[in-house]
Amino acid sequence: MRPNIAIPIALIILTATSCAINPVTGKKQFGVMGEAREIQMGMAYDPQITAAYGLYEDSVLQAYINTKGKEMGAISHRPKLEYHFRIMDSPVVNAFAVPGGYVYFTRGIMANFNNEAEFAGVLGHEIGHVTARHSVVAQRDATIAQVGLIAAAIASPKFAQYLEPAAQGVQLMLLKFGRDAESQSDGLGVEYSSKIGYNAHEMAEFFNTLARERDVAGGQAIPEFLSTHPDPLNRRENVNELATEWQEKLGMTNGAVGRDTYLQMVEGLVYGEDPRQGFMENGNFNHPDLKIKFPVPAGWRTENTPQRFQMAPEDGKALQFLAFAPGANLQAAADTFVTANGLTLLNKRNLTVNGFAALELNTEQRPDPQAQQDPQQPAQVLRVRTTIYQVDQSMIQITGLSLAADFNTYAPQFGTSMAGFAPLTDPVLLNKKPERIHVQRTAQTQSLTQQFAQYGIPQARLEEFAIVNGMQLTDVVEAGTLIKVLGP
Repeated sequence: MRPNIAIPIALIILTATSCAINPVTGKKQFGVMGEAREIQMGMAYDPQITAAYGLYEDSVLQAYINTKGKEMGAISHRPKLEYHFRIMDSPVVNAFAVPGGYVYFTRGIMANFNNEAEFAGVLGHEIGHVTARHSVVAQRDATIAQVGLIAAAIASPKFAQYLEPAAQGVQLMLLKFGRDAESQSDGLGVEYSSKIGYNAHEMAEFFNTLARERDVAGGQAIPEFLSTHPDPLNRRENVNELATEWQEKLGMTNGAVGRDTYLQMVEGLVYGEDPRQGFMENGNFNHPDLKIKFPVPAGWRTENTPQRFQMAPEDGKALQFLAFAPGANLQAAADTFVTANGLTLLNKRNLTVNGFAALELNTEQRPDPQAQQDPQQPAQVLRVRTTIYQVDQSMIQITGLSLAADFNTYAPQFGTSMAGFAPLTDPVLLNKKPERIHVQRTAQTQSLTQQFAQYGIPQARLEEFAIVNGMQLTDVVEAGTLIKVLGP
């Protein structure tokens, strides 16, 4: 969570569809918007996405992505389209594209690439989604996915309005494409990366990195790229076959890999969560920039975005979040929250919480009597408890909500978090630095495990570091090889 970044909700209502020619297949597609409207959609969605996840500032990497992206766009099936490339300030391993030529990479996936060819393959895959108009077709077919880990945990659709990010552009980026679309984009990734001179076999090898991350997590916390890009068992094999075919077709005998050049570009890249944006430690969510902390219920899932920090239990019957509360003072913030969410105020009280002036609200959201009710689904009342704190000149809220029938079950956990909101004073936590990738040149030939020992890598993190390097711990690493290690 970062200080007050508003999401501009610039929505385009796409009511008119037409027949368009697919640039990749050359075939007609019915019920799909034209290119001008597609570009307009991308322009509206881009600020929503960048506000939701934040941009990662790295002039060297950004210049590199712009150069390779435009080079690839020029040889794609839509060379006249203006492409835009962004690095998102997110630790998740993901890449995605939205209509109109907007392509996004997280710093998490940039940290996991080990050469230019791996990057180029995924870049081509994402540009392929744009050129083949997969997002447009998926929009037509209304396959917008739920957003993020928290959304997947929430059981009641009545909670949906409280989930962030809720903008349509952020939903669109998480579209789950069908197997045919993924296979087509894999093929385009191979074609495009090969045409600009890269060895597309490296793209296939990157799938191993993603699969290893999934396996280490026990299948529970798979990389977002695999979540939103289904990974059939034969995918790596198919990409290798296509890479061979394109190399033969192009007469390519020595496709570029670019290992050292890529590794040198990611020197200093932030790895994992950035503590300045808030982090979990010892059961508390700590935010050094805001200088606040509060306890998170044990066993609850958490998700941190620039707009808010969200928490939900495994059963999905409650939601709790930390966010800025718009308003010049506590009462103004309370009035705005109640009005904006269509809530009925049950009671409120002024209080002081660990030195902070605060205002607690108990509200509920009742069914609209004018709305048509589903006879199979009885009307449900949502109970909401909010405590708004004044932190310097900012109003910050913790809100907990559940269906009225479940509220008493979760009220104690809401209360613990809200009563535990307190100043963060521990200098160690206030000054916690993010981990960064550091690239080192090995001094002697030995196994990767032995190389890591030279840099004091903890035993518990050896496999993690091996995956980040795209290697096995038993691999023999020659002297003079660049490897990634992590540190402040």
